[in-house]
Amino acid sequence: MTSLSNLTHVKPHEQRFLVLFDFDETIINKNSDDAVLYALPGQQLPDWLKNSYREGHYNEHMQRVLAYMAEQGVLKNSIHSAVENIPPTPGLLNLLQYLQTHQHDFELVVVSDANMYFIETWLESAGVRHLFRKIFTNPASFDATGRLVLLPFHSHSCSRCPENMCKQVILREYLASRQKERGGAPFQRVFYIGDGANDICPSLALGLQDTAFPRRDFPMHRLLVEMQKSQAAKFKANVVPWTSGGDIVDCLKKIMEER
Repeated sequence: MTSLSNLTHVKPHEQRFLVLFDFDETIINKNSDDAVLYALPGQQLPDWLKNSYREGHYNEHMQRVLAYMAEQGVLKNSIHSAVENIPPTPGLLNLLQYLQTHQHDFELVVVSDANMYFIETWLESAGVRHLFRKIFTNPASFDATGRLVLLPFHSHSCSRCPENMCKQVILREYLASRQKERGGAPFQRVFYIGDGANDICPSLALGLQDTAFPRRDFPMHRLLVEMQKSQAAKFKANVVPWTSGGDIVDCLKKIMEER
């Protein structure tokens, strides 16, 4: 996998733009929770475990999945290897290379309903962990018995989102804290790159100067198309669908030329 060189640290106030990335099927080209199942002896879950999922309670379901994997003797190195072998989405590393080249303009953050172990393992393997100032995701670490223990990120009152994570709450709180840290200076523009239905809620917090990048023909894109048809006034941000990281680079280049 291509590795990017180390990022030199820059002063926070110099970065004009904030770029938020989802992880599963946005940075990586698969769902990491599905990919690690290849580490199981039979490479699939029993029906009773598959059928235990309840809508809005996916985090709880994955806690049971990881416990089952430990019971089946799946070791940390097998999970680590399965995560490392997940391919990036097309053009993703080129996009990160572009953002690194313009590191003085872009601050990067991950906001994902995956988990910290999967995300950090993959980013470090790809040589890109240093590009991200912050990762917001569900805590996960191995306990003394070798089981990967998953916890919910937070609790919230948003009716649109799963009980363990509302990405809009995370986005709003981060923007407020960063503005305070930057001496009252907000980001000029915010870019949100995602693919799933849970990427809609944070996109609703974007303003007229901001851009939502939904992966073309994935749930986020389909839902945004429906919203634009039925209630366009409620969605303020520009919408730029993408199939490759190169599509996002092309858009960002045009915005950079406006400076």
